[in-house]
Formats: sequence, C-alpha cells, structure tokens
Amino acid sequence: MTATMATPGISITDDAVDQLHAFLEDQGTPDFALRVFVAPGGCSGLQYGMSVEEEIEDGDTVIDTKGVRLLIDEFSAMYLGGAEIDFVNSLMGGGFTVRNPNAVASCACGHSFDSGANEATAQGCGCGAF
Repeated sequence: MTATMATPGISITDDAVDQLHAFLEDQGTPDFALRVFVAPGGCSGLQYGMSVEEEIEDGDTVIDTKGVRLLIDEFSAMYLGGAEIDFVNSLMGGGFTVRNPNAVASCACGHSFDSGANEATAQGCGCGAF
C-alpha cells in the first residue's frame, strides 16, 4: 500500500471537524476516516461524494488535520486542490459540503460541478442554474 502523507491544499473547517468527530463516535468508528472524492456524473459533469472508511487504498493522499483524517484518491486530487470541507446547517437540512475553487460552475444543489475542462459538455440542471 502506498499513501502520500502530504496536504494537497485541502482543508476542513472547525465545524466540519466537530460534526465528523461526533458522527464517527456515534457510529462506533472513531478511528475511521472521511473519504472525499469526485466522480463523473451529476448535472454539471462531475459530482462530489463522501464516505466513511477504515482502510487507506493504494495511491490515497491522507490528510491528518485537527484530529481527523481525510482520504483523497489520485483522480479526485486533480479536482480538489485548494478545496475546503465544511458543515452547513440550514432549514432544508445539514450536511458536509465542498467549497471548491476549481469549480467554474456548479449546480445550485451543491453536489455537482464543472471544472471548465470541457465547456462543450457543461450543462445546467435546472435546480437554480450556475
């Protein structure tokens, strides 16, 4: 297993750290990590995903920060440099979110984005536009 122990400019807010700690404790998995990833799909071309995982996979970047670990795979790292993981609480519900400076357009739902790599395929979803 190869893992990079460098920080590729991805950060996590104090609120997100607190929420992640509480969630992991509630699940009985305090030593697990939050995997943040990007996958093709969504209404803007790429979409964010998150999962809680115990194992580090080959090629993962491991970010140890503020008492939590983030796991980022090689593909996702290309799109997440400079991103910030936050926790947002709103009337419609709360959850983790990604603030990504690499996104040139994003869906109003906040779950998909376009990196600008292929303007011809960028599209809106109708949930609030770019």
